[in-house]
Amino acid sequence: MAIKNQTLVTEFILLGIPHTEGWETMLFSVFLIFYLCTLLGNLLILVAVVSDSHLHTPMYFFLCNLSVLDISFSSVSTPKMLANLLVRNQVISMGGCMCQVFFYHFLGSTECLLYTVMAYDRFAAICHPLRYTVIMNHRVCALLAAGTWFTSSFHATILTTLTFQLPYCGSNKVDYFFCDIFPVVKLACGNTVIIETVSFTNIGLVPMTCFLLILVSYVRIVLAVIKMQSAEGRRKAASTCASHLSVVTLFFGPCALIYTQPSLSEVLVTPVQIFGNVVTPMLNPTIYTLRNKDVKGALKKEAFQLDIETHDLPECGAQVE
Repeated sequence: MAIKNQTLVTEFILLGIPHTEGWETMLFSVFLIFYLCTLLGNLLILVAVVSDSHLHTPMYFFLCNLSVLDISFSSVSTPKMLANLLVRNQVISMGGCMCQVFFYHFLGSTECLLYTVMAYDRFAAICHPLRYTVIMNHRVCALLAAGTWFTSSFHATILTTLTFQLPYCGSNKVDYFFCDIFPVVKLACGNTVIIETVSFTNIGLVPMTCFLLILVSYVRIVLAVIKMQSAEGRRKAASTCASHLSVVTLFFGPCALIYTQPSLSEVLVTPVQIFGNVVTPMLNPTIYTLRNKDVKGALKKEAFQLDIETHDLPECGAQVE
C-alpha cells in the first residue's frame, strides 16, 4: 500500500562517470574522437566488402555483421554520455532507459554469439579446407547470422521485461553513465530477487558457453595447424586466428571482469565498462580487418576509382557535349 502513495518514476537521472569533475571537456573530446573513429573505421569495412566481389566470402560476411554491431553497440551509450559531459544533460526518459538496457544486452549478446560463429568459420576453413565451401555455403551463413540476431533479441527482451516490470517509485538517480540492469534495479521498490538471479545466470551463461565453444574450436585449429606441412599455410592460419583471438580477448576480458568479479571496486568497474563500450568497437576494424591485405586492397581500389571519377568531372563553365 505504501507504494501507491508514492509517485512513480517516469524518468531517470544519469549521474555519469564518477570523479570526473573538471575533466568533462577533455573526456568529451577523447570519447568523441573514439566514437567518430569507430563510425569511420567500420563504415570503411562495409564499403570495402560490399564493393569488392572478391570479398564476398563467409569470413567477410561475418565481418560486415561485426562492423554493424560495433557501430550500433557504441551508439547505445556513447551519444548520451557525450551529451552528459558537454551540456550536463543527465535526464533520460523511462523509454530511453528501457531502450538502452534492451539494445545493450541485445547487441552485446549478438556480438558474443557472432564471435563464436566466426570461430566455427575459421575451424571449417582450416580443418576442412576441401569441404569449406559446402559447409559454409550462403544458406548456412545466412542462417547462422540470423540465428545470432534472433536469439539475442529474445534474450534481451526477457531481461528488459523483467527489469521494467518492477515498480520504480523512490530515487531516480542512476549511479552510472548509462542504464544497465544492475544500477537501475537498485532503484526498484519491489522484490528484485528474480531479475537479479536471471540476469546473473543469463549474462554469465551466454558468454561462458560462447567462450567454451570458441576454446574447443581453437583447440581443433591448433591441432590442425601443427599437422600442416606448408609453412605458408601455417603462417596464414596463424595470422587469421591471431586477429580473431585479439578481438575475442578485448570482448571477453571486460565482460569477465565486470560480471564475474563482484568484489571489484566501482572505481575499476567503470573504466573497464567504458573500454568495452567505447574503445573496443574502435579497435576491432584495425585489429581484425584494416590489417588484412585483401581489405586494404579493396579500399585502395575504391579510393582510386573515386579519384578517377572526380577528375573526369567537367570543370566549372566547361560545356558538356
